[in-house]
Amino acid sequence: MKEKNKPFKITYFAKKHGKHITRTGTHDEKCKFWKSKKGVPLYTYFDLDEWGYRTATITWKVRY
Repeated sequence: MKEKNKPFKITYFAKKHGKHITRTGTHDEKCKFWKSKKGVPLYTYFDLDEWGYRTATITWKVRY
């Protein structure tokens, strides 16, 4: 994510909801791209809709 603190829309499959969701988020110093112990790609971002950090797994789409 090159645009720190710039709002974006992120869409990904949320296991908790059992469907694809779209949220408004930002990327700050606590956000990161990483892999789980099993090698699954993850992205932690700040969710402006729910006001907290969330993690997208496997695939996601970001739009500015």
